[in-house]
Amino acid sequence: MNAPETLNPIEKQYKESLDYLFSQLPMFSRVGGPAYKPGLERVIALSEIFGNPHSKFKAIHIAGTNGKGSTSHLLASVLQANGYKTALYTSPHLVDFRERIRINGEMIPKEKVIEFTQRWKNTDAEIDPSFFELTMMMAFDWFASDNVDIAVIEVGMGGRLDSTNIITPLLSAITNISFDHTQFLGDTLAKIASEKAGIIKRGIPVVIGEAIPETEMVFRDKAESVSAPIREAYNNDLLTAFEPDTEWGWQCNSELTGPFHLTLAGDYQRKNINTVLNILSVLPTVGLTLEEDKTKAGLEKVVENTGLAGRWMRVASNPLTICDTGHNEAGLSYNLVQLKNILSRKREMTPDTSLIFVLGFVSDKDVDHILPTFPKDAVYYITQASIPRAMAAEVLARKCEEQGLNVAAVVPSVKEAATRATESANRSDVIYIGGSTFVVADYLNPQI
Repeated sequence: MNAPETLNPIEKQYKESLDYLFSQLPMFSRVGGPAYKPGLERVIALSEIFGNPHSKFKAIHIAGTNGKGSTSHLLASVLQANGYKTALYTSPHLVDFRERIRINGEMIPKEKVIEFTQRWKNTDAEIDPSFFELTMMMAFDWFASDNVDIAVIEVGMGGRLDSTNIITPLLSAITNISFDHTQFLGDTLAKIASEKAGIIKRGIPVVIGEAIPETEMVFRDKAESVSAPIREAYNNDLLTAFEPDTEWGWQCNSELTGPFHLTLAGDYQRKNINTVLNILSVLPTVGLTLEEDKTKAGLEKVVENTGLAGRWMRVASNPLTICDTGHNEAGLSYNLVQLKNILSRKREMTPDTSLIFVLGFVSDKDVDHILPTFPKDAVYYITQASIPRAMAAEVLARKCEEQGLNVAAVVPSVKEAATRATESANRSDVIYIGGSTFVVADYLNPQI
């Protein structure tokens, strides 16, 4: 039933639109460097063609190396729960392209994707936008035409030269800085921070989630240079409780919300939640008022409200199977510590509990620095995502073995690798699926 000739007209046109977007405008997440086009010249010209939709709605701008996706979804969920018609733009998607573009949690209709793509093709403009630029403009065009109250916009990469930086938001936030995309953003944390600080606008409040001395002064100097009020979440801990829930997730408390249950179970969510709470504390100063009970509901129902997936996501219980999109050294380090703690608790009851990885990376990831942090007493099923940018499973397996990791099998298909790992596991074991957003995407995609 998937053959194009059997599709109804809308499905056929939608597939043709996606084929055009993916083939004519390769996306960075799939092919890497060749698709990366920094600078705002093209997107400014593109925006003019579509009537500058970004000037027709209010926005909040979120950058950072890790956590900006969770932060964006949590913030959008809170705003939506408070009655604002809330748009959300994030990237990349996991299963469905339309995950990137939502209003009140609903993905952009296929008809809108078809309509925008056709409008673009009809312009005959000689701009040559990137995939990200054009699909971002699709989002902005829909947000403007649907008269949203507020849009939460996640930066694609960096900040200063990112396409999203054409907006002038009510508020900006930068979650944290760590090493990622160093070939584009710089080879020191200060350089990366400088790129991300490029979203700080004159007079616009900015919230900084985390900082170290090397990056702290970058943010403070930038904010001071443009008279932007700065709030440092790492110096303003608004969480009064963050304890493991007996089932899954966290029992939290803050003066802004009272007690609430967070279903996002990753250890790293503590810093994301504190960043979000600090953002929420600033929102009334930019005209967005919130109610405590609705804010609490928004935090608790982030998955239902926004469709957030792939963040320390429990996909099976026996054996406990977790997938997570963490893909750089900083993000993975949190996950490895949490896995170690889970394993320690399980081994108190079942001493022979094993940790099993289904692991894959993209080809431009510096795995030589990442792999030494992985446990040598675990078992590894090495795989690769179904994208051109994926690191070949054989290459990754060789690198793993060079680091003394126990490679049980090399399986090019993520789904097959996960199946083999599950079949080898005892009910008390722990399976972790990740290393790349696209490994998680393949695992969650029902059509693969």
